[in-house]
This record gives sequence, structure tokens and C-alpha cells, in this order.
Amino acid sequence: MSRSVKTAVFPVAGMGTRFLPATKSVPKEIMTLVDRPLVQYAIDEARAAGIEEFIFVTSRGKSALEDYFDAAPQLEQTLEDKGKTKLLEILRNTNMDSGAIAYVRQTRALGLGHAVWCARRLLGNEPFAVILPDDVIAAEKPCLAQMVEAYQELGGNMVATMEVPMDKASAYGIVDVEEDMGSVVRVKGMIEKPKAEDAPSNLAVIGRYILSPEVLDNLDKGQIGAGGEIQLTDAIAQEITNKNNVYGFRFSGQRYDCGSKAGFLQATVSFALARPDLRDELSDFLQELAFARKAAE
Repeated sequence: MSRSVKTAVFPVAGMGTRFLPATKSVPKEIMTLVDRPLVQYAIDEARAAGIEEFIFVTSRGKSALEDYFDAAPQLEQTLEDKGKTKLLEILRNTNMDSGAIAYVRQTRALGLGHAVWCARRLLGNEPFAVILPDDVIAAEKPCLAQMVEAYQELGGNMVATMEVPMDKASAYGIVDVEEDMGSVVRVKGMIEKPKAEDAPSNLAVIGRYILSPEVLDNLDKGQIGAGGEIQLTDAIAQEITNKNNVYGFRFSGQRYDCGSKAGFLQATVSFALARPDLRDELSDFLQELAFARKAAE
């Protein structure tokens, strides 16, 4: 099987209830960190890793997400007429070529595994990536690009991992490590959302995956897992039994959980501070705010 990864699946069917009322009419993936929506960060990371085909697993109410990647001829013409070339370039970079992007519907909320399974007919018999836009990772070399490099040597199935406090293990899929090879670990087990006392390690699975088509065969069984959902973790773990070819990858970078309000705010501040055009003004404001809070205390 080829170790070239050219297709990525983006599960974006969630309702974003933690961000209500905003997500009543705006898909969570369109909410912006500074001036780019969450999904744009995911797309840019995929492109940097060599991804050429993009599959979005959507649901009712996500039409704004689909429109975002379409061309906007009238807006482009207006910017061109006004000589706003930098803005025009930024705008055109959000366009997706015809045929490069596809959308499939997840009509029932049955979990991440089910969402990936919904894309099965578009994936064929080649390895593919899965990117969760909620997990935004700031890194000098994009996370998926780091993983693709490691995958080309190892093959199999690979999940991005990071260390988390043991009392947070119940919020993640946790890997059981058979062999620690530094940035890569060979995995002998995976448990979805275990209690802290049952967690085999503090190495958590983060929203980046490179998977073999055999994982789709496992998802075909429709096995119900934690939370009454079809868990992607369970389908990947089956490949440990079948072929012992599952690896965890410790990526270099800072991950932000933008599925939570606190994580979204942290990412917004961090990305803004990294911008030369915003850094000084925002830093001054944050310092003034800190002084005011300290004085109030």
C-alpha cells in the first residue's frame, strides 16, 4: 500500500452547543481566531502536508461553511477595482479548486467513528488523514506535516498524542504504550475516555490521524463504544490486534482546544500576540487590564 497521504477528512457535523447562541446560525467551524475561521487553519495545515483532496462530513445548517470555500466574484472585483491587492490575495487563498472538495452528510449524531465512516465511499483503498478543526495546533512545522514524515517511514496507523494531567484523562482517548521510541511510540492499547485510575498512561490522542483503509472496515461493524457512540478510537485499536501497526506521534507545537470557550479565547489571544500588526496594542491592553485587576483586588 502507498504511504502517500493525499486525502483528508474533516468531521464538522457537530452542533457546537458549547458556543450557543452564536452557533444557532453560524457553524462553529466558521468562528474566527483573529480574522481566520477555525476551518481555514485546518485547511492550511492539510495543504502544508501535501493534502490534495478534502472531504467534509457536515450536517444540516452548515451551508455557510460550504459557501466559505466558494469563489466570491463580486467581492473580488470590488477589491481589485479599489486596488486592495493584499486583501484580494488573502481572499483568493480561501478558494478551493473545483473538484478538490467534497461534502457528505452525517444525518445522525453517532460519534466521530461514524462521521469518518460516512466518508468511506470517497476514500478508496488508500491511507487518509483525519483533522478535527477544534484542535488548533500552532507549530513551526505544521502538525500533520510532521506526522506525514514519520508515517512515510513507519506506515500503519498513526495518531497525534500529547501528555495531559491524569485528572484530565477522562476527556480523551488514552494510549497504552508498548515501546517508547522518542517522538513515536508503538501502541498496544487505546481506551476512550477512561477514569483516571483506569488510564494506562497520560498520553492522550489529539485530533490528527493518519489511517489505513482497514480502519473503515472496522467501522463497518458499527460497534457501539463509550458514550453510546461509534468511536474512532475503537476502530483504530482493532488494528493493534490485527496487525500491531498503530503508533502515537508526539508532535512539536502548542495545541489549543477550540471546542471549549476557554481554549478558544486562549488561542485568540495567542494568535493575536503572534501578529506584528496586533502585538503591541494588544500587549498594552493586557498589561493595563492586569494592573487594573490587581488594583481592584
